[in-house]
Amino acid sequence: MSLQIEKLEHNMAKLTITVAADVFKKATTQAYNKQKNQFNIPGFRKGKVPQMYIEKMYGPEIFYEEAANICMGPAYEAELKDSDLEIVSRPEIDIVQIEKGKDFIFTCEVALKPEVTLGQYKGLDGAVEVEEVTDEEVAAELVKEQKANAREISIEDRAIEEGDKVNIDFAGSIDGVAFDGGTAEGFDLVIGSHSFIDTFEDQLIGKNIGEEVAVNVTFPEDYQVSDLAGQPALFEVKINAIKKEELPVIDDEFAEEVSEFETLDEFKASLKEKLAGQKEMAAKTDRENKVVDAACANAEIDIPEAMIEAEAETMVNEFEQQIVQQFGMRMDQYLEMTGNTVEAMVEEMKPQAVKRIQSRLVLEAIVKAENIEVSDEELDAEFEKMAEMYQMEVEQIKSILGTEDQKAAMKADIAVQKAVDFIVAESVQ
Repeated sequence: MSLQIEKLEHNMAKLTITVAADVFKKATTQAYNKQKNQFNIPGFRKGKVPQMYIEKMYGPEIFYEEAANICMGPAYEAELKDSDLEIVSRPEIDIVQIEKGKDFIFTCEVALKPEVTLGQYKGLDGAVEVEEVTDEEVAAELVKEQKANAREISIEDRAIEEGDKVNIDFAGSIDGVAFDGGTAEGFDLVIGSHSFIDTFEDQLIGKNIGEEVAVNVTFPEDYQVSDLAGQPALFEVKINAIKKEELPVIDDEFAEEVSEFETLDEFKASLKEKLAGQKEMAAKTDRENKVVDAACANAEIDIPEAMIEAEAETMVNEFEQQIVQQFGMRMDQYLEMTGNTVEAMVEEMKPQAVKRIQSRLVLEAIVKAENIEVSDEELDAEFEKMAEMYQMEVEQIKSILGTEDQKAAMKADIAVQKAVDFIVAESVQ
């Protein structure tokens, strides 16, 4: 095998990789062994047709595609293993030569990690105002605590009112025909939440437990289920129960029940302190973003489009993991519900991808310029922090993330954060 490198514009490179003819011949034999059971030829048992016979009937190119796939990955990895190229995109592959008895030649167009020319990154404007905590914000926190500690009471002596939680059975139909998702039993609905379509909730106000109600509604024109969009529907609804949220009185007794404090004044003071801490953290983040953005604006980087594409695709994959973890929703379900596509999402992510790439490259350049290093003790501290976060033993975390490559990646991340801390400390505040 051999590798030729041609540097292109905008930090792109064209790699020409040659696989020796004898190696490619072995790959065609591997392809034959993998595919031979697919051939049914009279006079031969299935899977027993000789490779030469198949190639004579169909041409030697019958195995080329699979042989090329067998060769390309290992050849690409082997040729780049000892090179100093930092590739930051998937290769765009093109076959140059694929012929019996000859070397197999293919090219890979790749994006290379761009060089950064740093501008000013010390003495930047890092001034950020920390907002004061207002009495209104403390009052809003108290209301949150009040609602979190509310209790539900059953209502049996009056009809449904706005704000009640009702338990209902319902069956929906259009022109007398039931539709998917239109039927449920024992469903809890908060009146006034507008979680149901049209005037569904309004038509239950004034109804009593045990009543059966005919609710007429119209699905919105932009409803996600196209068969229902704009359609009038009838819901037969039975009222099973009515409940109301009862809020506790905000006083000393309330403070004692929901906190470690004995008086309401002490509890309010603790809420104010918590909010002040949150505002300080928000200001810290704003300050970091401000100086990093300024350092990026002062730097010069020629980011290849393929690198931006790869980063945007990574961000879409991260989003997919988030919706699975948070909502248990598959990506195809999300796309169907929103009418979006993966390709459109990648395009939408590109501006943010550019910003992420710029920030990382500039901070890495500052790490190098300032000789920022990460000690083993700092790495151990990070392991301990992760163990606490995931409620695991430190040794468990190390067993999962303890390879040399993983530790090197963690040290690189810590170094980047130290670069952020450095330029913030050097900024004008």
